[in-house]
Amino acid sequence: MEDRPDFLLPGQAIPVTKVEISVSARNILDMDTFSKSDPICVMYIQKVGSNKFTEYGRTEIIWNNLNPDFVTKFSLDYFFEERQELKFELYDVDAKSDDLSKHDFLGEVQCSLGEVCSSRRLDLPIQGKSDCGTMIISAEEIGESRDVVRLEFKGEGLDKKDFFGKSDPFLAFYRANDDGSYTIVHKTERIMRTLNPTWKPFSISVMNMCGNDYDRKLRVQCWDWNRSGSHDFIGEFFTDMRQLTRGPNQSNVYELVDPKKKSKKSSYENSGIVTLVECRVQPRYSFLDYIRGGTQMHFTVAIDFTASNGKPDDPGSLHFLHGDQPNIYETALRSVGSVLQDYDSTKNFPALGFGARVPPDGRVSFDFFLNGHPSNPYCHGIDGVIAAYRESLKRVYLHGPTNFAPVIDHVAKFAENHKEGNHYFVLLIVTDGSISDMAKTKDAIVKAATLPMSIIIVGVGNEDFSAMEVLDGDNVRVTSSDGTAAVRDIVQFVCLRDFLDSNNAILSKSRLSREVLEEIPEQFLSWMTANHVKPRNLPTVKPMSYNTTV
Repeated sequence: MEDRPDFLLPGQAIPVTKVEISVSARNILDMDTFSKSDPICVMYIQKVGSNKFTEYGRTEIIWNNLNPDFVTKFSLDYFFEERQELKFELYDVDAKSDDLSKHDFLGEVQCSLGEVCSSRRLDLPIQGKSDCGTMIISAEEIGESRDVVRLEFKGEGLDKKDFFGKSDPFLAFYRANDDGSYTIVHKTERIMRTLNPTWKPFSISVMNMCGNDYDRKLRVQCWDWNRSGSHDFIGEFFTDMRQLTRGPNQSNVYELVDPKKKSKKSSYENSGIVTLVECRVQPRYSFLDYIRGGTQMHFTVAIDFTASNGKPDDPGSLHFLHGDQPNIYETALRSVGSVLQDYDSTKNFPALGFGARVPPDGRVSFDFFLNGHPSNPYCHGIDGVIAAYRESLKRVYLHGPTNFAPVIDHVAKFAENHKEGNHYFVLLIVTDGSISDMAKTKDAIVKAATLPMSIIIVGVGNEDFSAMEVLDGDNVRVTSSDGTAAVRDIVQFVCLRDFLDSNNAILSKSRLSREVLEEIPEQFLSWMTANHVKPRNLPTVKPMSYNTTV
């Protein structure tokens, strides 16, 4: 009998393949008075044995646009013999919040993954208010290649589109489909007020770019960005990955052509030139490649000891110890820590507390050691962390305020000394309430985003954690007090009460740990990739560059 992967539920089939879902929409509702809607698409899946839909992922926000083509793709396992129900919801983004109830609902579409895969493309009416537009959903099988291509382009002599200025050009890349249509795969940033732009280099998987087919046609369009969302078409050219991998040479200098202009003017030549500056194909390493290569994960715990938790001897307190029964803090610690400790070879974790008065002088501390040692914060394993936490409740006096910046800075100091890529640091903050030093915490997060470091925040209790969601930069990057945006998303926030199931404690812990930890590998890889760190002890793969052909 074939062995089953341990990530599958009992009775669940082995996936046939992985597929990538692309989403577009046309003629959606316009909910904004002085501009157009700012749509985002949220995809939900119906889990096996459940009638409820669970959020699977979100696209990027496309500003001022009633006909969005979302670049973000959804990748998931396709089970041939199961009906996998999907739901796609559109929202008009109106606030810097991940809470969907704070945005305008534009409508939804439901279908099965099998329907999408069998038809390759579904054009479905958006359900909601009358005449909500159409959603276009397509699927493509994902291959095994992990190669990434790094590309850079520049433009020269582009058409002037702005009456009082030049143009604000950006490039949009599309891959051809079997039915002759095209799917958008990437957009560059816009370069303001220039006819001779040089766009920033960008990296994209070869799978996303061309489906690993180096001869697949690619369409590249150049547009003049407009705040209204009605961008002006400058011109386009066609190429393929095989051609691009030949690198900077005369064959990768392209004329931008506007077909309408060309048909009307016999003297028309082009609307500018786009030149390839760099093309480099190299392997994209996995999280396990680094772990197997010897990269060490370091896990630090920080626990909220502020007075808002309630006195530890009060049965209503979040810190109340129920004999052998874990309290809410211990549940969070064990659920997350039991997974993280498997990746730390030493099993010794720094454990900190914040917001309490500590002996001997009763001063308020925001990074004291749970084990009470003056210079060594390490506890052995999660059991050691929980034992130290219980002892701390006997020694310290709960106080406040709720400051995160000191514990973030504490871990960042260690990460600052290990930028070679052999060590990666994860800070788990367990807290009950609203943050008191939001500005300083944002500054600390923006700094930490440049380091080999991730931050997990677990909210316990029944407080309103909407302020915490601002720190989770899935859709809007955290910005420091001087306006600097974090270079990458390093924070994951979850509310513990959303995962508690009194009928199934094991399932609750599993769901919590999965939700909390699912972003860590991608955050880890984003730092390694941005800092050009390769796994150790792996065969050297020569990157494909310039005149090297496939």
